Amino acid sequence: MIRQRHINSQIIKHIPDKRHTIITGARQVGKTSVLKWLFQKLSQESNQVWYLTFEDHRILDSVNSHPVKIFDHIPVTPPLSMQQTLEQPIFLLIDEVQYAQDPTHFLKYIYDQYEGNVKIIATGSSAFYIDRNFTDSLAGRKRIFNLSSLSLEEYIEFHDRPDLMAEISALREKPDYISPQQNTIRKFFFEYLTFGGYPAVALEKDFNEKKFLLEELKNAYVKRDIYEADIKMENRFFLLFQLLADQTGELINKNELASTVQIDHGTIDYYLYTLEKCYHIHRVKPFFRNLRKELTKMPKLYFNDLGMRNILLNRFDGPELRSDKGQLLENYFFLRLKQKYDPDQIRFWRTTDQKEVDFVVEEQFGEGKAIEIKWLEKSFDPKKYNKFTETYPFFDLSCLDSTQFLFR
Repeated sequence: MIRQRHINSQIIKHIPDKRHTIITGARQVGKTSVLKWLFQKLSQESNQVWYLTFEDHRILDSVNSHPVKIFDHIPVTPPLSMQQTLEQPIFLLIDEVQYAQDPTHFLKYIYDQYEGNVKIIATGSSAFYIDRNFTDSLAGRKRIFNLSSLSLEEYIEFHDRPDLMAEISALREKPDYISPQQNTIRKFFFEYLTFGGYPAVALEKDFNEKKFLLEELKNAYVKRDIYEADIKMENRFFLLFQLLADQTGELINKNELASTVQIDHGTIDYYLYTLEKCYHIHRVKPFFRNLRKELTKMPKLYFNDLGMRNILLNRFDGPELRSDKGQLLENYFFLRLKQKYDPDQIRFWRTTDQKEVDFVVEEQFGEGKAIEIKWLEKSFDPKKYNKFTETYPFFDLSCLDSTQFLFR
């Protein structure tokens, strides 16, 4: 059974648009499953739709010789030119488009020659390839959708618990509602903090098998990122990756990292770039009124999947018992904010005398919300944040704790 993802509805809305639809994200987050779901849906609606993968070297070799050769692999005569309009567009669903020798040229050629007649919906392994190979020549010819690992709600849905989803809806609609299922929902939340949201991991019920799958993701799929990014010092790369896992939510000090890993600053920059463009980490910039200051201050770092962070640290004890539970919770709320806001809107505030607010979201110029994360709300003292509230009076400050994990 192919399970729906929340992003599917956004992609479906884009299908009538003649621009190509590109689905990116980390390896194994479910891009191929989304593509297969789209194939089923478009086929059921009697569209002309074909599914191809560029992992098939027979297809890839012919496309590399000339983009028009793609039509050798579907039983249809291609439209002659962009001037000729078909009654029904042809939908080409292509998995792993980045394996083409020149994916930019391929997509541009098909768009320019068959505009409005041929619509490509494609997946690419990571933004690393999209950024490197998809140049501005595709401007106006594509829209990119970033697929993340499962959200908490999707994690619960993957366990076939519509009853819990109904309870979650009730909790959101009625602030005073006390759910009879609150302990079960919290159990899933702790499981999510521990194992993250990779679909294969979510579907696995056995504790040790979940760990094994995460180990495989780390050792096999991250190594593919390393190989295809042409990184030579694999051990140093993984050492940096582990250090970052231990420093979740902390400032990234490149000098310290370079000294610990024993590589130069340029290599640290490239490793961080690769990890970010392969969707493993995200750097959050500081929030300052002075833009020049903001651009020169150190960012903070979060992981795009908590299971990947935990396998790097080999920590799978219960979240409430862990010394790093505050880091786990802060990373979790970053992921929730990213579901609602553009990642560039999410910042943090920190002064030279160590005063800090975990997240600042500028919803419009000069206004927004500021959020401090605490495992227990009783440890939150609003007076400690007077400097922020005085400097930024139009940012509402609040605290989120481990009981408010359904925050929207």
